[in-house]
Amino acid sequence: MSDDATPRVVVKVGGARAVDPAGALGDVATLVTGGADDVDEREVVLTHGGSTAVDETLERLGIEPEYVETPSGVVGRFTDSETMKVFEMVLPGLLNTDLVAGLRSQGVDAVGLSGVDGGLLSGPRQSAVRVLEDGKRKIRRGDHSGSLQAVNGDLLATLLADGYTPVVSPPMAGTDEQDGTEEVTPVNTDADRAAAAIAGELGATLVVLTDVPGVLADPDDETTLLGRVETPADWAHLETAAEGFMRRKVMAIEEALEAGAARAIVADANAAAPVLGALDGGGTHVLPGALGEREADRIDASDTDKSNEHGGGV
Repeated sequence: MSDDATPRVVVKVGGARAVDPAGALGDVATLVTGGADDVDEREVVLTHGGSTAVDETLERLGIEPEYVETPSGVVGRFTDSETMKVFEMVLPGLLNTDLVAGLRSQGVDAVGLSGVDGGLLSGPRQSAVRVLEDGKRKIRRGDHSGSLQAVNGDLLATLLADGYTPVVSPPMAGTDEQDGTEEVTPVNTDADRAAAAIAGELGATLVVLTDVPGVLADPDDETTLLGRVETPADWAHLETAAEGFMRRKVMAIEEALEAGAARAIVADANAAAPVLGALDGGGTHVLPGALGEREADRIDASDTDKSNEHGGGV
């Protein structure tokens, strides 16, 4: 294994159809139980999305999944009230339960949580999002998403200290002020950014597992993998290379590192040992130094777009 000194790891398993979580579950079990002589025991938080399962369920119900593009070019889900019902049913219900069962079958004392449980993931609800349609900026109302602003790190730390392995999924606890009191509503939030926020809160290594080997300079050529990103120049190259869905993951990595994550790794979920391989050097490793010197209170137009334009990426 590498000499990574961070005892905690946050693993995010993607929800794409091509992603098989079996390898990740096996590696999490090895890390948590110390099931291999050459593997250091770690505390792990497993997080997950479920975009494909949500879309498939919507289609079976005769509802067309809807995605919108933000003015900054990021594509995310538009979550209306019907979609939100399916979202709540599929992610913290079916998918989370299956992952918990898979870990418990391998001797891991896993416990499933949504972001609503214990106020684990919380922030203001957004009932409208800014979108780009036909080259014009518009406001779409009726959205059920939120801007993630807080992680209940004490809850996670308590579970980890007691030997439990949290398995976390959206939705998050969206908050509204109603007649002077705070009302909580389950709302969609991007699973990559949720994992990033958790990793930042815990000072953990973030491992984002997806259906490609990492960030590629040429998306059609796996030999162009960006293996190590540790300087601002490297970061600029990474941002240029990230296209499509990878843009969202790079955004999440930036947020994780700014919030205090030890490092972030993008790696192949379908590799033989996806998590162990990533911790041992596989995939794209992004170190905090890649962001350069940044003021803690830095807020510019792009950051405002990232927090307000969209919340639903699952």
